[in-house]
Amino acid sequence: MQLNERQQRAVDQIACPVLVLAGAGSGKTSVITEKIIHLIKNCHYAPDNIAAVTFTNKAAKEMQQRLRSLLGPDLGDKIRTSTFHTLGMAILRKDIGRVNRSHHFSIFDEQDSLQVLNDLTERQIKGDKGLLYELKNRISFCKSEGIKPKQLRSSASNQQQQFDAHIYQAYQDHMELCNALDFDDLISLPVELLNEHQDIRSHWQNQIRYLLVDEYQDTNQAQYQMVKLLAGPDPKITVVGDDDQSIYAWRGAKPENLQQLQEDFPTLEVVKLEQNYRCCQRVLKVANHLIANNPHIFEKQLWSQHQQGEQIRIIENDDEEHEADFVVADLVSQRISGRLKYSDFAILYRGNHQAKLFEKALIKHGIPYQISGGMSFFARAEIRDLMAYFRLIANPDDDAACIRVINVPRRSIGAKTLQVLAQAGRDNKQSLFKSCKNSHNIANLGARAQTAINDFTQLIEQARASTQFDVDKFLIELGYDHWLMETSSSPKVAEGRWNNVQELCRWIKDGLAQSDSPDLAEVVNQLLIRDLQQQEEDSDSVQLLTLHAAKGLEYSQVYMVGMEEDLLPHRSSIEEDNIEEERRLCYVGITRAKHGLVMTLAKKRRRFGEVSATEPSRFLEELPQEEIDWPDQAGPISEEEQQDKNQFYRDQLAALLKG
Repeated sequence: MQLNERQQRAVDQIACPVLVLAGAGSGKTSVITEKIIHLIKNCHYAPDNIAAVTFTNKAAKEMQQRLRSLLGPDLGDKIRTSTFHTLGMAILRKDIGRVNRSHHFSIFDEQDSLQVLNDLTERQIKGDKGLLYELKNRISFCKSEGIKPKQLRSSASNQQQQFDAHIYQAYQDHMELCNALDFDDLISLPVELLNEHQDIRSHWQNQIRYLLVDEYQDTNQAQYQMVKLLAGPDPKITVVGDDDQSIYAWRGAKPENLQQLQEDFPTLEVVKLEQNYRCCQRVLKVANHLIANNPHIFEKQLWSQHQQGEQIRIIENDDEEHEADFVVADLVSQRISGRLKYSDFAILYRGNHQAKLFEKALIKHGIPYQISGGMSFFARAEIRDLMAYFRLIANPDDDAACIRVINVPRRSIGAKTLQVLAQAGRDNKQSLFKSCKNSHNIANLGARAQTAINDFTQLIEQARASTQFDVDKFLIELGYDHWLMETSSSPKVAEGRWNNVQELCRWIKDGLAQSDSPDLAEVVNQLLIRDLQQQEEDSDSVQLLTLHAAKGLEYSQVYMVGMEEDLLPHRSSIEEDNIEEERRLCYVGITRAKHGLVMTLAKKRRRFGEVSATEPSRFLEELPQEEIDWPDQAGPISEEEQQDKNQFYRDQLAALLKG
């Protein structure tokens, strides 16, 4: 591949740490892959001594596929391409005993963690989901910042912090008892191991001789510490990032980590990639003009050799329904006149709730579409049930898994019986499943309940006792297909859910078959951290997605909708005085457009059941006015004129579709 001068500089420099400041559409992925090839072919690095780390499994998989195609499977498959969480799990797997866990640990997802916190705060929070999420986020923040419960307790200055410290400690004790980790532990505990144990740190520094990190602006404090510890005293490292695309502060991302690099690595060389290969010149000018209103750690100015492009259009509509009608009508018109595919178009919005009116308009006119960010495959009830069973078979101390499935399918183990079992577990300091195994020693259990508990424990014990776990046999013994028929709203729904179960079981069987030493716990944990979503075949359809989900993607024609105060910037960001991140989010949206960009807003919008007037987003005023076409900016039009205009859009759409 032909690289430009700065891209080549970023690839060639290996004598010192490198920060590649990669603007939107500047070819950062090519730089990373070409640098890995350079390290192997010209610098004689062994492929298994190189690690490339990013934030999503999708990005890691795409990078590995590209390296495999360029280097061949013999070399490409040896390079460690992974997410931070997968790398963290690899570090933990080798030395898990040093953080008071055994090899067959479980990974708790968000719902499992919330259930634990709910149990621990039953008297104080009383199941309030909003308060539980806030508590979980505060504990998550502490873990990402490396703050232990004792530290939080000693620094607590009010009752809220004292309460948080108490629950944080109880939560950690419970996780240790269950031999479980949450997603934050997959980063914080490896950092603890690397920081406190010289032998572990030396092992991984020798294992990873060169480290590359993508999307560095999205790292939190714990991830930054992991990178720093792995880099070691003689850092061989390249990180790629862009402070203008840091849009994840709400989950702990710190764009200032880019600046921290200069302090921690004094010999750091900064290479700026400013040539954009995606957008037309006008889109780039608008994006540069907007983001210039933010303070910058590093100054840069994107430029393009592409055509000038058409003016960016800003369209005001009477209300949100008319906004959706306009977008669909304009989209069809642009598709026909530009001889484009539906998949060339994207409708971007700040919040998922905005999608429904665009769906309605697209469905009405028979236009195919896809929504990104739908329900995760692993969030489906039937998948959570089966995964809980597999987790329990792998780790019988996993209380969260046991609670979920002890009465699924229904076994006449009611809430009262469960309370008796749980109390016995607390009294004897043992897991819920061990209480089930010893239930014959527990008073206050009726014969019917005792029989059901015995059936349950026998099912799990038999699965654990087999030398090679038989997924199909377990499903038959479980009778889960009959359970789905009983609990689903229709046979068709039951069939769809059963197909999901079979898909999961195929993944489990494939994982066991591909492992040198089949280990159900490892296969289940790998599936959990992949954050897999049910994949659909690519089709020619309009893409609907949030601005956050659009990061890293590109489309010929982009509609940014809901360009109003309280939507973009979002009300919560206005209240928290976090306008800079909202401006970066707007910048990300603009730079998704290759050729055409339309921004829309509604003069009135329904909120909480009431229709109220809106204000145009402040970001519209920050755009270079000579580059935009804003026909309604001169002043308001009458209701009659607006109705005529809306009817025109509907007539135009009908004529286009008919034609």
